[in-house]
Amino acid sequence: MQIKNVGLKSSDVENRIAQEGFNSIGDFQKKSALARIRKIFREPMFMLLILAAAVYIAVGDLGEGITLAFFVLAVLGLTLYQEGKSENSIEALKDLNQPFARVFRDGNVVSIPTKNIVREDIILISEGDRIPADGNLIEADNLEVDESLLTGESLSVLKNFQSDRTQETLVYSGTFVIRGQGLFKVSATGIHTEIGKIGHSLSRIQAEETPLHKQTARLVKVIASIGLALCAMMIIVLGLRTGEWVPALLSGIALAMAMLPEEYPVVLAIFPALGAHRLAKQGVLVRHIDAIETLGATTILCTDKTGTLTQNQMTVQALVIQKTESMQLYKFSAVDNTALPNAFHSLIKNSILASIPIPFDPMEIAFHRFGEKWLGNLMSTQCDWELVKTYPLNPELRAMSQVWKVSNDGGFVIAAKGSPEAVFDLCHMSAEEVDIWKNAVDELALQGLRVLAVAEVQQVSSHWPNNLHDLPFKCLGLIALSDPIRNEVPHAMAECHAAGIRVIMITGDYPATAQVIAKQAGMSPGLTITGDTLDQLSDHDLENKLKATTVCARISPHQKLRIIEALKRNGEIVTMTGDGVNDAPALLSAHVGVAMGMRGTDVAREAADLVLVDDNFASIVRGIRTGRRIFSNLQKSMAYIFAIHIPIALLALIPMIFALPPLFLPLHIALLEMIIDPACSLAFENEPEDPLCMAQAPRNTDAALFGAPAMLRACIQGIWVLIAAISSYWTSASVLGENNSVDGARTMVMVSFVVANGFLIFISKSEGRNFWPTSKTINRPAIGIALGTLTMVLCAIYFPWIAIHLRFYPLDIEPLFTAIACGGIGFIANLIFRTIKGINLYAQNA
Repeated sequence: MQIKNVGLKSSDVENRIAQEGFNSIGDFQKKSALARIRKIFREPMFMLLILAAAVYIAVGDLGEGITLAFFVLAVLGLTLYQEGKSENSIEALKDLNQPFARVFRDGNVVSIPTKNIVREDIILISEGDRIPADGNLIEADNLEVDESLLTGESLSVLKNFQSDRTQETLVYSGTFVIRGQGLFKVSATGIHTEIGKIGHSLSRIQAEETPLHKQTARLVKVIASIGLALCAMMIIVLGLRTGEWVPALLSGIALAMAMLPEEYPVVLAIFPALGAHRLAKQGVLVRHIDAIETLGATTILCTDKTGTLTQNQMTVQALVIQKTESMQLYKFSAVDNTALPNAFHSLIKNSILASIPIPFDPMEIAFHRFGEKWLGNLMSTQCDWELVKTYPLNPELRAMSQVWKVSNDGGFVIAAKGSPEAVFDLCHMSAEEVDIWKNAVDELALQGLRVLAVAEVQQVSSHWPNNLHDLPFKCLGLIALSDPIRNEVPHAMAECHAAGIRVIMITGDYPATAQVIAKQAGMSPGLTITGDTLDQLSDHDLENKLKATTVCARISPHQKLRIIEALKRNGEIVTMTGDGVNDAPALLSAHVGVAMGMRGTDVAREAADLVLVDDNFASIVRGIRTGRRIFSNLQKSMAYIFAIHIPIALLALIPMIFALPPLFLPLHIALLEMIIDPACSLAFENEPEDPLCMAQAPRNTDAALFGAPAMLRACIQGIWVLIAAISSYWTSASVLGENNSVDGARTMVMVSFVVANGFLIFISKSEGRNFWPTSKTINRPAIGIALGTLTMVLCAIYFPWIAIHLRFYPLDIEPLFTAIACGGIGFIANLIFRTIKGINLYAQNA
């Protein structure tokens, strides 16, 4: 492909963006504040709050009505803040997830966000790219485009460049390059493209109904139904008992508010969104939010080799050619400082001729650099050669060939490079010759080098057959390249093993090379199967074979799908990496598909759930760690919500049962909601990961998020809070003396409740590990919330203009500290229980 364009200047680009806008048609639209407020006011909790405020005002209790209205606004503001934080995280994630394109600007090829493309930009496209704008083709080389998004046709379209310019060849925004490469000049962007005119949005971040949401929705419905039934019963019983229906209605509203766990939907929205933002900071972009739910449960991690386990920085290490007609091989080590013998020149030149002129693949870049270093000006003789045809690599022939027209004699040179087996077959070698060459391949592969073979054929005729086997290729030799393991991979691999995650390498590389890299990466010993072996296995045999397999070598992209499906039938939760066009089906099939951000194609990224910014295996492991943290904190938060609603509901219900004055009125429930909301979201979402989270087996995805054992623990913890509040109520008569009143008892109960709630936060968030935080596990938001809520309640007690509306009584030192001491009952009981449990575990292990 000959480059004749230098592209636009930066100043021209800025002017066109100012005049015509960005190249986007499906931007993420944030909800307006008014839309979010409307949504919040449709929630049952806010309806109950507004109803209670209206009742107070209707019966003439203006002070309490205004107080409750203030709490309505406070809870509304807190909810808006939390939803805004979640939406900001998603918007930032959308910006990070935007695709890039290679564009000619100021004479250079640069990678820019597709939204910055303008008319008359020159765009370079290649296999796997999504075409970012409409345009006219300038150059093309075996370019095939999938236009089904626009036309509905399943077959790809061959795009031939019309050199005589009698007819323009058009490409369209949103379509995919299936094969080949090309250049086009942009004619329309954004809403002016064909896809923009029909209003089609390419936004892929969607909120979908996940199993987790379904489980939680069922739980909320059950609790809400029970709450409404008890609410109705309370109103009827109190109304008939006392004849005062307004207080009965307020008590019923308080009970309904106490039992309604409206925090669950908030938690389910905030945790995944903020978790996705955390993953983005670690180099893992989340395309589908619900993938976070599954990521931490991964049991099998299928990874490719090049660029993921390795650095994807290839260098030529060795060359092998046939020295004599008697098949003696001659090896040259590139690490030597001696001059490259002339006998190797043809091998290097043809490796470059078999690569694209402007390489972006690290292997082809290595060939070009090696040629510049060792051949120097000798490569300039090919500068005026014309590339006339390319035979791209395909599953049937693992080799790429390019046809060049030699300018000085009018002849043609066809250069081919690819897997040794494919090139040997292309050269129609005898079995004896193949064996000799394969010995050399094995010797290099056992050093962990990637080995390619290079062949050449010269021809006078311009007739090119469809089948390259019809041409008399001659094998020129072997090129071996090194690609060092990433430094952090062995540690990340050890983390996977400790976490019960089995890693399988799936690569197109030579088996011996793959085995050496697997060993260097620290992978567990296991079987190696090749693509040829895989094709001969039945589905059942493949399932059994994969149970002990570590390396799958010489695997074609279409075989990856069969591997993923077999692993899923074995009951595994599969996370898989991929980067090519043909990886898309396997990425879609895997429970979590991971595309490469640096070398991956747009097709792969569109099919994937996650995108690795740095293509690094260690980033996947960090993502799994974060996924486990998010899920663990989500469980702890939901357990806390369940636990704290038990004492609130019972403290609203018990006075009715024993014909006592109500302790918690709607305004007190609203006050408690201001405590619970930030606790269940901010405190638990910020909880650091358990240091042992990657030393545990993957969770069972079939198990309920909040099953019976978790409910039982939450009930016990909630009962301890209730006991603390009741203890404070019982002692209120003795410590308050003649000042004992409903307001005094209520005040002591509220202080005890807030203290017990603070302890409950720390008990719930430390579930499964030591209660006492370390420097690595300290949770400052949780400490701030616990101290802040206690301070807020004390202010409400000791500021008369607040206390009078909340019906609180200013406590002296003795009742205050008595209430605080009662609030610590649950904490002390929990410490005793954990100590006894620890002693028993120690005795069992001893």
